Amino acid sequence: MINKIDDNRPWLNLNKNKKKTGRIFCLIALVVVILAFPATETCNASAAIKLGNEVLLESYFHLIDGKNVGLVTNQTGVDSRGISFIDILAATEGTKLVALYAPEHGIDGTDRAGAWVESYIHSRFGIPVYSLYGSTRMPTQAMLQGIDVLLFDIQDIGARTYTYMSTLQYCLVAAEKYNKPLIVLDRPNPLGGMIVEGPVLEDPFKSFMGVDNLPMAHGMTAGELALFFNRHIGAIPPR
Repeated sequence: MINKIDDNRPWLNLNKNKKKTGRIFCLIALVVVILAFPATETCNASAAIKLGNEVLLESYFHLIDGKNVGLVTNQTGVDSRGISFIDILAATEGTKLVALYAPEHGIDGTDRAGAWVESYIHSRFGIPVYSLYGSTRMPTQAMLQGIDVLLFDIQDIGARTYTYMSTLQYCLVAAEKYNKPLIVLDRPNPLGGMIVEGPVLEDPFKSFMGVDNLPMAHGMTAGELALFFNRHIGAIPPR
C-alpha cells in the first residue's frame, strides 16, 4: 500500500518532475494503516495501528528480499510491541542489515542536543554505525556503498524544527544523487493530521533546524514530508 496524500491540502503543493524518468531511484512511503476508529464518544475508543516497519515485513518484504539493507533510525524505531527494528531486521532471514545511520542524539538517543555524534562499529552486530550528525549530515557515497536499499524509521513529533526530519530530507538528496532506493517506514503524526499552524519558514532562513517551507506545526507524517521534500529533489516514485 503506497502512502497517499490529500491533494486538497494547500500546503502540499507537489510538483512532479516528469522529465527525470531515466533515474532508477525510487521513493516509497509505507502507509500507516488505521484499522479501526470506533464511532463513540466514550473514553473506551481505541484504534489498532500497523506501523510502517510492520507493513514492510508483512506485505512488502519483496522490497528487501535478498538485499543488503541500510537503516536510518534511533531509539524511536520500534514496532508496536516496543521491540527495536534494528534487532528485528538483524534477525530476519532473507535480508541482511549491513549498516546503521545515526541522527542527532545518536542511535540510542543518549547524546545531548547539538553534540557531535561519532561513527563506530556496532558492538553486537559488527556493522558500521555511520553518524549523520558529525563531520557530515548527509550520507556520503562511501557510506552508501554496498547497500541495495536504505530504510528510514524514526518517529517525528509534527514540528518543523525537529532535526530528524531534516535528516530525512538530506537522505533523500543523497539517495537520489547515488541512485539508492529509499523506503520511508511511516508512523502517525502524534499531533494528528489536522493541526497546521504557525508561520511558514521563508527561504532565507532555511537551516538544519528548518529545511523547507513548512509551518511550525506541519500536520504531516514522515512519509508525507518525504513526498513534500521531493518536489524539489526530483526522485521518481515507483509505478
